[in-house]
Amino acid sequence: MKHISILTLNDATITSIDSSYQIFSRVNDFLKYQGRERFYDVEIVGVTKNTTLNNGIYDINVNRTIGEITKTDVIVVPLLCGDFSSTSKKNECYVAWVQSQYNNGCEIVSLCVGSFFLASTGLLSGRKCAIHWAAKNDFRAIYPDVDVVDDRIITDEARIYTCGGGYSYLNLILYVIEKHLGKEMSILASKMFEIDIERKSQNPYMIFLGQKRHGDSSVLKGQEIIEKNPTRIFTVDEICTQVGVGRRTYERKFRKCTGNSLAEYIQRVKVEFTKKQLEAGRKTVSEIGYEVGYNDIDSFRKVFKKYTDLSPLEYRRKYNGLKLL
Repeated sequence: MKHISILTLNDATITSIDSSYQIFSRVNDFLKYQGRERFYDVEIVGVTKNTTLNNGIYDINVNRTIGEITKTDVIVVPLLCGDFSSTSKKNECYVAWVQSQYNNGCEIVSLCVGSFFLASTGLLSGRKCAIHWAAKNDFRAIYPDVDVVDDRIITDEARIYTCGGGYSYLNLILYVIEKHLGKEMSILASKMFEIDIERKSQNPYMIFLGQKRHGDSSVLKGQEIIEKNPTRIFTVDEICTQVGVGRRTYERKFRKCTGNSLAEYIQRVKVEFTKKQLEAGRKTVSEIGYEVGYNDIDSFRKVFKKYTDLSPLEYRRKYNGLKLL
């Protein structure tokens, strides 16, 4: 049997706490129906017996305090809301306990932006971490020593599991259940809770937000030129000329500041423009491709799928419902 401690961190969302509690607890019911022993001992824990969440909207009477738990097998770090830059300060009373439990062999399941707290413990330093695409730039600015992964929903490294993207934490819970009890139980839980078990990437949901908190005026100027002209065909040399920096130097600076090469940044801006056209308009895929500068529509489709994991038509059906060719 594994003991699970679901933390009631300051700024935690009640939905992520309750969802974790309900799903892990229901697995015990599934096992009972199969004539098997219960596997999870699930408790909601806090620093005190009563915890207030979301600026006093919710009160939780926890099962036990962290001071009463000498050993747990799994810690669930809930999804957070609010000012992420103050997360470490607000929840520092949990840090030593979480570090101690991890060093004693505990697994840690961090739900979406709960990783802002987990990173403050130092346990993510030098390790992979998935984070919600909208919080990625803030996370990197606060915790530059963490290897942020944004091309998939879940990471699994050294008994630490993270996920990116809002309610994708449901997929992470299923993943942990599969690790503990096998694929069959994970599938059963997905069916009972009607969770899409096939979600593997944030890409279909991502809105590209270029990293602009880097303080380099020449890189910022290049970003603005590209973003204000999504249908224009730029060459790298042309942008370098406009910002007044040599190509070799500028390409190095641009990648360091934004995480993308100039060519990749141009592609991402064009893909974002295309997504908006597919969501709202009636232009064909070919018309949009020509508009953003692609004469070869097959190449256009490949670039679009590279960043969204969907073809333009699949994207349109997902977010518009129009079946235009």
